[in-house]
Amino acid sequence: MEKHHVEIMIPEDEVDRRIQEIGEQISRDYQGKQVHLICVLKGGSFFLCELAKRITVPVSLDFMSVSSYGGDTKSSGVVKIVKDLDESIKDKDVIIVEDIVDSGRTLSYLLSMMRDRKPASLKLCTLLDKPERRVIDVNVDYTGFEIPDEFVVGYGLDYDQRYRNLPYIGVVKFD
Repeated sequence: MEKHHVEIMIPEDEVDRRIQEIGEQISRDYQGKQVHLICVLKGGSFFLCELAKRITVPVSLDFMSVSSYGGDTKSSGVVKIVKDLDESIKDKDVIIVEDIVDSGRTLSYLLSMMRDRKPASLKLCTLLDKPERRVIDVNVDYTGFEIPDEFVVGYGLDYDQRYRNLPYIGVVKFD
């Protein structure tokens, strides 16, 4: 692993405040309904847990693991389903919860696959969005923060499996 250090981009209190706001918005948007959150593992798990605690309408959860990175810092564009959903999403109000949207390749593939499973509704929620990295256009319904094209870690995001547990969003700086 190259020599590097991590600098804070978005402090913990800002991340917490923004997740609270997203939880309140989802609670308003789904008033009188149950929302089914699908977490994209591994990175999305930290965000999903914090978000679910802040949603006041009934919530159910499922998990999916897709791979498009490997050990590199850039998306390979190759999408592989590592773990599929445990239950059907037919007729459910579904929100896919992601840690970050950058190229859009993985999410475009995932959204298309989910639409084929006939949910009542399908939305996308991401903690971080890197619009300048977009190769395929995807509509993000709930966004925590738009960030520049930097390699970020923390809050579930990793660099070679390290730093997921940081309570803030940091930028990896190579020395």
